[in-house]
Amino acid sequence: MVRNILSISLLFCMATMGRAQSLTLQDCRRMALEYNEELKTAGNAVAKAKLDRQIAFAQYLPKFDVSGTALLMKDQDLGPLTLQIRGTYMAGLNLTLPLYAGGQLTSANKLARLNQDVTAEQQRKTRMQVIANVDNAYYALVSVHSKVQMLEAYARQMQGLYDQVSVSVSAQLATTNDLLRVSTKQNEVSYQLQKARNGEQLCRLALANVIGMDDATFTIDSLDMINTLNSQRFGVDVPLDEDISQRPELHLLQQQVRAGELQVKQTRSNYLPTVALIGHYSYYNRLKLKGNLPLDDGSFINLNETFHGFSPMAMLTVQVPIFHWGAEFKKVKKAKITLEDYKLQLQEYERGMRIEVRQAVLNLTDGQRMLKTATIGQQQADENLRVMRQRFDNQLCTMTDMLDAESQWQQARSNFIEAQTQQKINETEYLRVTGRLE
Repeated sequence: MVRNILSISLLFCMATMGRAQSLTLQDCRRMALEYNEELKTAGNAVAKAKLDRQIAFAQYLPKFDVSGTALLMKDQDLGPLTLQIRGTYMAGLNLTLPLYAGGQLTSANKLARLNQDVTAEQQRKTRMQVIANVDNAYYALVSVHSKVQMLEAYARQMQGLYDQVSVSVSAQLATTNDLLRVSTKQNEVSYQLQKARNGEQLCRLALANVIGMDDATFTIDSLDMINTLNSQRFGVDVPLDEDISQRPELHLLQQQVRAGELQVKQTRSNYLPTVALIGHYSYYNRLKLKGNLPLDDGSFINLNETFHGFSPMAMLTVQVPIFHWGAEFKKVKKAKITLEDYKLQLQEYERGMRIEVRQAVLNLTDGQRMLKTATIGQQQADENLRVMRQRFDNQLCTMTDMLDAESQWQQARSNFIEAQTQQKINETEYLRVTGRLE
């Protein structure tokens, strides 16, 4: 019954708010995910990590380079002959293929693949935080908006009571003091209503900022508001899972440890030899040989030859580190210390995440009980107000009793609204800390 009354009042309110854009919770989430700059940056990081992985894989493949050389050197005297190098040019194709790099290429590729997974987890973490921010802002607006409607209904009740007491004062069935007390209560309700309306505008501005709107002229879809408030993802008697295996923060810390292990291997590979195959195929031209070449019989042959042709070459290079004054050993030791730091961080933050989940479960369980209590309190306050109004109409209770019943109704309705919206925030937070908010 209480939820039906709340639903009717919300529908009436939303129907009177003009043609402003009406947004559902899913609309707000979608807009925030499309707008959020931090999420866009996370998407760029994913794209860059993918390119880094492709770059790392390319190190396995042979490299082809084209080279060209032009020589302007002094002629070389070879006795009776002169080697003319001026104007000689060469053009070649170079091929370099790493055969073994001490495991550096393998480690680099594994690190690049790991970094791609890390950026994807960071993007998922950012996405869940954006959704949580939207839900918090949305339900804060729902809470204040519902209180505005409740206070408007309360103001109408007090106006009806004021009119009724005015008639009684005219008929000398009530005193002017009774009328003054009702008027004082009206002023108090008017003050509370103005504060609530100001708070509603601030909450609307906060939600507009989260979803990327320049103004706050939108409204909240009334049916969506009712459905989201009345829906419950978790029952009071349903055991809540405290598993954190899907938490992106846990995955990030685990991947950090894995990266530390790979960095140790990569640093240790500096001890190992590297082997590469180099191939070179070049073309040369305008290499000239001039002069008189003596023969055994005392005669001479006049030479004026220009040489050109192709020159293939292949070689295998091996580089073996021998002594670097212990620098490589110290680098490995430093990498191992860094790895130990990563493991300690994993233990610390994993313990903190488990406490965070346990707190979220506690908040959700307590919130369920508070919502149940607030629902019963709201029903009792509605009935008490109905009975007290009948008694007051029949002059069977005092003005104090009537005003107390009105105040109790306001407090019970306010408690119900707060319990309902806070429970939705608790649900969102529970899903976030367990890594299932998507």
